[in-house]
Amino acid sequence: MVEKTKIIEAVKTALEKSPPRKFRESVDITINLKNIDMAQPKNRIDETILLPHGTGEIPKIAVLGKGDITTQAKDAKVDLILGPQDIEKLGGAPREARKVAAKYRFFLAETSVMSQVGRYLGPRLGPRGRMPTPIPQGTDIRPMVERLRKSVKIRTKDKKVFHAKVGSRDMDPAQIAENIDAILKRVETVLEQGPLNIRSIYVKTSMGPAVRVV
Repeated sequence: MVEKTKIIEAVKTALEKSPPRKFRESVDITINLKNIDMAQPKNRIDETILLPHGTGEIPKIAVLGKGDITTQAKDAKVDLILGPQDIEKLGGAPREARKVAAKYRFFLAETSVMSQVGRYLGPRLGPRGRMPTPIPQGTDIRPMVERLRKSVKIRTKDKKVFHAKVGSRDMDPAQIAENIDAILKRVETVLEQGPLNIRSIYVKTSMGPAVRVV
């Protein structure tokens, strides 16, 4: 387990070494793994992690279904609502389907439309790791939407290196450090050897130099 003092020192250094920009920079971490065969699907990481302080940017969320789930989606002010007919239309409009897959970070779908989603949107969402979370009828999605707005998705595929957005440079360094700590704790629980599978960790702003945490 990485000491929190090391994390916050690295975050502060990364922020200090990055000159001010005319846009809002994100803060990201890079984690390099070791002693693990990522060609084996069981060793890959596919996790949605709730961050204590969010990333400083609210991810776009799409809800797919009909009836009560769409009412809740409107109440939660999600960014996109697709009914069964909309899903089918996208199946015949690959360019629009690609735009939807690229623009929206999280997808929630009522179980009754999951077969349609798989048929019409699966080829676009699947490769990006964005297949919807199935929602049983009667489930209140509003708490889930609020959690997703403060979450990040980590998906490693077959590579031993992965990146994650952990904040923005206008956030307090302590908050960014707490976000990083939350990611590391979750990642360590899914790695076969926990922290022994982590070779190195770096933190940087989107345009700044990388600073080693460990």
